[in-house]
Amino acid sequence: MQLISSSKSQFPLFPPPSPNPNSPKFLSKIPFKSLLLSSLKIPPSSSRESTPTPLQQNLLCSESDNEEEEQNSNNNTPDGLPVVRRPVLELSGVETEGFSSELGNKEASKDQIPSSSIELRLSEIAKNMPIFEPERVDSSSSEKPLGINLELALYRAKVLARNYKFEEAEKILLQCISFWPEDGRTYVALGKVLSKQARNAEARTVYERGCQATQGENPYIWQCWAVLENKVGNIRRARELFDAATVADRSHTAAWHGWAVLELKQGNIKKARNLLGKGLKYCGGNEYIYQTLALLEAKANRIEQARYLFKQATLCNPKSCASWLAWAQVEMQQENNGAARKLFEKAVQASPKNRFAWHVWGIFEANRGYIEKGRKLLKIGHALNPRDPVLLQSLALLEYKHSSANLARVLFRRASELDPRHQPVWIAWGWMEWKEGNIVTARELYQRALSINSTSESAAHCLQAWGVLEQRIGNLSAARRLFRSSLNINSQSYVTWMTWASLEEQQGNPVRAEEIRELYFQQRTEIVDDASWVMGFLDIIDPALDSIKRLLKLDPNINGGSMDPSSSIIDANSTEDEEKTSSQASDFDLDAFIRDKLSLDVSKLDAQMEKFEPGKIKTSRRPWRLEHKTARVMMP
Repeated sequence: MQLISSSKSQFPLFPPPSPNPNSPKFLSKIPFKSLLLSSLKIPPSSSRESTPTPLQQNLLCSESDNEEEEQNSNNNTPDGLPVVRRPVLELSGVETEGFSSELGNKEASKDQIPSSSIELRLSEIAKNMPIFEPERVDSSSSEKPLGINLELALYRAKVLARNYKFEEAEKILLQCISFWPEDGRTYVALGKVLSKQARNAEARTVYERGCQATQGENPYIWQCWAVLENKVGNIRRARELFDAATVADRSHTAAWHGWAVLELKQGNIKKARNLLGKGLKYCGGNEYIYQTLALLEAKANRIEQARYLFKQATLCNPKSCASWLAWAQVEMQQENNGAARKLFEKAVQASPKNRFAWHVWGIFEANRGYIEKGRKLLKIGHALNPRDPVLLQSLALLEYKHSSANLARVLFRRASELDPRHQPVWIAWGWMEWKEGNIVTARELYQRALSINSTSESAAHCLQAWGVLEQRIGNLSAARRLFRSSLNINSQSYVTWMTWASLEEQQGNPVRAEEIRELYFQQRTEIVDDASWVMGFLDIIDPALDSIKRLLKLDPNINGGSMDPSSSIIDANSTEDEEKTSSQASDFDLDAFIRDKLSLDVSKLDAQMEKFEPGKIKTSRRPWRLEHKTARVMMP
């Protein structure tokens, strides 16, 4: 057997052999690489100064030892045993120069000279072979963090965005994209942060970049992009993006449901049912598709079918607060107040901190004439959600109706400080000042609401209310302009058309009033739903309950309700039958529930309201404890 040696370093390919090198025991320990060298018939080296060939270097390459171990190996290696030198990589260009500077330019150049024809051919083949070599990381540069850091960073960014610290959240997410460009969650989170700041063009760019980085295989990015386009009114583009999301993953329920809601808004009921059916087919069961289908049945006045679907939704997920709330509101429409109250109780038990549950339940009790209970429920909701302006707005209207205008003004001011861009707060406040005879203040508040957004549905309501104000004080030309502007935003508003027609009749123009009524019926969009549809079943993410309710016109204040923002809060004298309600009352103890589950003292709610200061609200959300005393972080 030939020996391959070098003047540099030597180390054996196997452990020190037995004293007799010719024994069978010695021969059995010959490594595979030595046998491979023999089979290749490589010419033997004439001396220890001979240079190994590139093929020998590749075959005999092993982990480098430190100099002390190499020296010990050389000293302890008996004569006649095969040893190899440390391999020298065959490099070229700048890498060859750097490598040669370490070993000596002369020796490096010698090592690269082929010694046989087979090696020449192998060298030519190696030059044409694609070799993957990871980028070298300098010792000074920072290495890629562990994957757990991505999870922590995403949660941290979500908390910051929830607390309106968008700049810090954006910085964290950009760092995540630089380290993990292939992870789609960072693009989704960053796009949502930008959308919350109305930076739609930048959010669109982020989503597009995310689709490219994930090669179009992440359905969440497509779905969020579709929601953005739908929000800004690009309906055709939104359909294309929803379709792309379902192609990327046909089991992605959010895409099917979001697409169905888009078609509902466009009046395509059959198309929406078809999409929901596909969601059930490909995704399996979930409470929110049941919920949406139930609301469609309720809109078509098929109440028994709606109840069945709501029951399926709550069986699928008993903790679905949205399903309990939607079911309760349908029962409210049917004046089944006892059943509605029980469903509200189920809703707050399913999600004790849900602001919609406390808000809608409070308004329900006020509508039934139980003013104190309604006030109490709204205060509980505010204590649990101190950043929600809607709860304060409803409480302000309740206090104005049954207490004093000064207390209502305090609450309106607090609500406007919480969210200065919340239009309904300014509109309701303006309506109250108009009722109090403060016309100039009312106009200023209406102008403030329109300065936030002059094209939204809330802006249409504001223009309508302002038009009524001008009509009552005799500015008829201004009232006509305001009604026309409102209809330019929402041409389906029955109240606005009829109010304008009433104005013309009062001014002695019956012909013009009839023309306005005919215009309404000519441009009205009729949505006809077919009862003969094949129902599949299930699945989707939670839609905004208020948006779905408005979409399906379950809210009496939309397209036919009163212009009075406090019309849903009636006098205590007009109560329903007390015996009927009490007979259906449950054993739900509200005070014990909020004390045990939410650590709230009912007797201190008024004191907490008096000490409330919007500028000093703590943004961190304290986790509440479940029935089994396990902490749970509330994730939106």
